[in-house]
Amino acid sequence: MPNFLFLFKVFILAFISLNYTYGRPNIVFLLADDQAIISMGCYGNSDALTPNLDRLSQRGLTFDNHYDTTAICMASRASILTGKYEYQHGCNFSKGKLSTEDIKNSYPNILKRAGYITAFAGKFGINLKLELPQSLFDKWGGGPGQTSYVTAKNKTMRKYADKYPHSTMSYGAFGSEFIKEASKTGKPFCLSISFKAPHMPDTPDSRFDEIYKDKVFRKPANFGREYSKHLSEQSKQGRQWERWESWGYKDNYDEVMRKYHQLVYGIDQAVGMVVESLKENGVADNTVIIYTSDNGFLCGSHGYGSKVLPYEESVRVPMIIYDPRTKTKKNRRRINALTANIDIAPTILELAGTKGSSQIDGLSLMPLLNGHQIDIRESIAIMNCWGPVESQYLGIVGKKWKYIYWFYGEGMKPKEELFNLEEDRLELINASKDPQNNESLEEMRSVYDQEIITIKEQAAVSHKMYGTLFDRNVKWLNKSKIIKNSIR
Repeated sequence: MPNFLFLFKVFILAFISLNYTYGRPNIVFLLADDQAIISMGCYGNSDALTPNLDRLSQRGLTFDNHYDTTAICMASRASILTGKYEYQHGCNFSKGKLSTEDIKNSYPNILKRAGYITAFAGKFGINLKLELPQSLFDKWGGGPGQTSYVTAKNKTMRKYADKYPHSTMSYGAFGSEFIKEASKTGKPFCLSISFKAPHMPDTPDSRFDEIYKDKVFRKPANFGREYSKHLSEQSKQGRQWERWESWGYKDNYDEVMRKYHQLVYGIDQAVGMVVESLKENGVADNTVIIYTSDNGFLCGSHGYGSKVLPYEESVRVPMIIYDPRTKTKKNRRRINALTANIDIAPTILELAGTKGSSQIDGLSLMPLLNGHQIDIRESIAIMNCWGPVESQYLGIVGKKWKYIYWFYGEGMKPKEELFNLEEDRLELINASKDPQNNESLEEMRSVYDQEIITIKEQAAVSHKMYGTLFDRNVKWLNKSKIIKNSIR
């Protein structure tokens, strides 16, 4: 009898341990920096070589309407970490740091408290008020600022420098090593890797020099300045306008894109290292992989370079989620639902069987992961609250229409832009002036005005002014006074 009781107890403990491990999946969150949709084969570009990412797409869910609510690094990353819009968390390069409360309610901190082993490598890219980012993670391989493509220059990555002198591959090595260590503990883990690539400066890994050698790339159908004549003067005041020339899109497109795609290819190979480590260490069948980018990249569309602007190439980004536990394991699926970077944190938390703060804007994508073809929302707000005030904006993206309001009115008139995303994904026509679209324009204005009310109610101190600046019904004279006192 004692032996039976002993064996029974061992069985129960083993069952509990097994349920603990497999009841809560491991999570791998992979974030690119400045990656455009056109840089991936699974998004329809045959010029792009991304075999490992394409395999994830084939086995999982590929999101065709995924948006970054702010198309620039720090604000977007803070939104990913917290599930909040920028106006709510108040963090960008010039306006404020991420609060201690938001750090407390960030997905890695909640997972760590819930028993997950957490790790981070790469460009953290968020200024914090009090906490050091290392405190959010059990294993730290991150760096301050933009970090470097030279592995040896990243303090936490130096041990990988001899074998992987380019930082992209060093993050793959870090991830592989962490997976090997964490898989032995019997606890669930969350690995977050934030690649610097393909962010400028465009210095790709030389080991992949032959991949795109002499490659000639097809240009987007909206490539060039002739496709910006209908767009606002405000959008042409920031650095995105001059980078059409200074970054080489105008005169040296193929060379620029070779380097850009080569940087993405390096990410793809690092992702392959992580996936292989999951298999080698026996945890692949219980690990959810999420891949996306902090913003897109214009790459010469409409005659712009860089990001920030509200146009599709800048704000709409790739996202793939592969969950081997679901019925989508062997079925390639495209997701048309409208999703956003603010949805990542609540999705990760629900995957882990826990919840975050109730004061977030994001929605869990679990219904989509579970196979339901539904629209989880009707619209998303997109915004820029950084850089030249002339090029700051608020917009609304719906399933069919995108509405943008450019509020700045000194030397130019405030402007509305309306694009039919079903018929004009390249945004070649500003439909706001067509009387046939009056009803749709009014509907989008109404959604926009409701967002203004929410901003006025929920904005962080650093972003309170935008409740007035973005308000269509406030005269420019009143806005100009705020700008002189608060922004200039």
